[in-house]
Amino acid sequence: MAGGAGVTPGTADELFRAGVDVLTSGNHVWRKKEGVELLKMDPRVIRPANYPDSAPGSGSTVVESLSGQKVGVLNVMGRVFMEPLDCPFRAAEREVARLTATTPVIIVDMHAEATSEKVGIGWFLDGRVSCVFGTHTHIPTADERVLPKGTGFITDIGMTGPYDSVIGRKVDQILDRFLKQIPVRSEVAEGNIQLHALVVDVNEKTGKATRVERIKRVMDGTVAGAGD
Repeated sequence: MAGGAGVTPGTADELFRAGVDVLTSGNHVWRKKEGVELLKMDPRVIRPANYPDSAPGSGSTVVESLSGQKVGVLNVMGRVFMEPLDCPFRAAEREVARLTATTPVIIVDMHAEATSEKVGIGWFLDGRVSCVFGTHTHIPTADERVLPKGTGFITDIGMTGPYDSVIGRKVDQILDRFLKQIPVRSEVAEGNIQLHALVVDVNEKTGKATRVERIKRVMDGTVAGAGD
């Protein structure tokens, strides 16, 4: 959120004032020192639960919806092509057991590179959480569904940012890096801002998902269909 990587108190506050309830994260959450301090102070900002317990912040939180329904939110991070953290499957299992004591409605952000790891944790948690959505690769996938035991799922929810880019960065700079194979500064692209999202209907009593819908919102006020 803060210049392409990390979070600051100012950028977090801007989103909270816009109506966001929880900020999940991933491997870039440590990029700004003020973001690390934010993890310590604000339970609405969470980091992957499979980081060591000694890492700042928490891997899950519970918030209330406008109707007063308690909602558990859990963040875990994959290990394939990423950092050698603790097992995200076991960390998720542990946190879900703890959150279930408070609420049946639980949302999981699986921040991972490999699609197989994201799909795997979806099946692993099917029936135990309301929704599992993948993040990190910036590209929305077209496999949104409700799994057989009632968990809403999508492999990757996509990106909120400049669509005419290479995963958010200026195209010419990234191409220069690929062609020359040397370090090149990459800056956040501009224009054609889109918000990619997943809408999930959940039964508040059972915590089961009943419907999922993939959304692509062009930020000029129009809404593009999921297949567009």
